[in-house]
Amino acid sequence: FNVVERLVFVKAQLQGGAPWGFTLKGGLEHDEPLIISKVEEGGKASLLQHPLQAGDKVVIINEVELSGWRQEAISLVKGSYKTLRITVRSSDLYPFLV
Repeated sequence: FNVVERLVFVKAQLQGGAPWGFTLKGGLEHDEPLIISKVEEGGKASLLQHPLQAGDKVVIINEVELSGWRQEAISLVKGSYKTLRITVRSSDLYPFLV
């Protein structure tokens, strides 16, 4: 078996206001990619048709393409009143036969 990484962009719209049900980690401040580090079971982010997952890289919040700074992302999330739109790059690993 070999493993192939498939990059998938997932656009999600969460409704109803905070808490949104996920935690961010990393960012340029820490020389790391900005990722979702935790998704609360039963939280809004886990109940989507395509749930957000730990390890997803956050690329857009509320139509703003992120520069990679965690503080920028947190400000955009906190500034969301009833709706949060988030786009992540999710990487799924698929085994295949050679």
